[in-house]
Amino acid sequence: MKPVISFVEIENRVIVAKYQRLMVRAKVVLVEKTSGRQLPETAIMIASPVPVGALRIRLPETIKPGTYFLKAFNGHGQDAAQSVDFEIG
Repeated sequence: MKPVISFVEIENRVIVAKYQRLMVRAKVVLVEKTSGRQLPETAIMIASPVPVGALRIRLPETIKPGTYFLKAFNGHGQDAAQSVDFEIG
């Protein structure tokens, strides 16, 4: 079964998302939709051996308003999952 990352909410510049079937050492990063640019300052690594959980990403002040999505890569750097698009205002 394919891994899933689901955007939940953004509040006070903190993104909350849930994931399923992401293994330990998977990396999740915020991506700007229009440019496709990954924002490495938002990257987090899944440390839990349990393949289901939630993650929180605190947005630095340098993140501009726009449309974004979360992208997950497995431990080998291959695409694993992508969230729906969401707005940061």
